[in-house]
Amino acid sequence: QVQLVESGGGLVQAGGSLRLSCAASGRAFSTYTMGWFRQAPGKEREFVATIKWTGGITYYAYYADSVKGRFTISRENAKNTCDLQMNSLRPEDTAVYYCAATRGELATPYYTNRNNVDYWGQGTQVTVSS
Repeated sequence: QVQLVESGGGLVQAGGSLRLSCAASGRAFSTYTMGWFRQAPGKEREFVATIKWTGGITYYAYYADSVKGRFTISRENAKNTCDLQMNSLRPEDTAVYYCAATRGELATPYYTNRNNVDYWGQGTQVTVSS
């Protein structure tokens, strides 16, 4: 069992930055692929970014095209945390952001599908004003 708690959401002007944090409790954090999804009003929950520990100090990160070059996902296995640094924010980034943990040793597309997520956080609101 893994419990995820997000923090760091808020209101920011377009072009600004926010950093979201996800604190995980439970065992074997390093074995989970961590990710962030978001859900805007009236829309389905969509993939944002994912990061997998590949051994030692190496990680593999993958991003949705809409955030590539603006968002950076990171994790610290020793602290059981996963962060999402969001720069150059746009009004269309407004959504509730959810931290996600998924088991398995599968190809990247598996971790971009919300239906495969094993554990979700409660979500944190990000609002970007124009």
